[in-house]
Amino acid sequence: MADLSAAIGLTTARQQPVLPSSPLFRQLPPASRLVLRGGSQALAAAAGALGLAHGETPCRAVRNDGKAALWLGPDERLLLGPADAAGEMAGLLQRALAGMSHSLVDVSHAQTAIELSGARAAAALNIGCPLDLDPAVFPVDMCTRTVFAKAQIVLWRTSLETFRVETARSFAPYVTQILAQAARET
Repeated sequence: MADLSAAIGLTTARQQPVLPSSPLFRQLPPASRLVLRGGSQALAAAAGALGLAHGETPCRAVRNDGKAALWLGPDERLLLGPADAAGEMAGLLQRALAGMSHSLVDVSHAQTAIELSGARAAAALNIGCPLDLDPAVFPVDMCTRTVFAKAQIVLWRTSLETFRVETARSFAPYVTQILAQAARET
């Protein structure tokens, strides 16, 4: 099969889409992304295996040493790490979760990330996102699933004036087009 794939120009690894950038936003480098679902014991074991605190606060991210776990639901975490770490992370998690009921799915190539930064980042996001992004309501390390215009996103405030937007690769051009318009209007 590999010979046939090479002969017709197919590759198994997908390239990250190249998206526009502006002083307000930029595409982030590729990352490892794993979606973990399981009970509290499995989530705690997974956090320990990755060197992360076991975060039980709803809609909060915990991070350490280039890895992060974003709380997306009582039994669901989006695990982020360096681009070349998906296999290593999955191996650590499979060993830590052996015998526990869980689901672990690599979505690294399904999503891409955009970073918005600066004093106008929250205002630009509010062009298409219905959430109150005031730091008193949406503080640093808060994360949630939401929408931006008509695209589903995961929004994470990584610092006072910086947000990470995770979105499906197929929605990324649409999201950046709306962000470019928002950058002109804010």
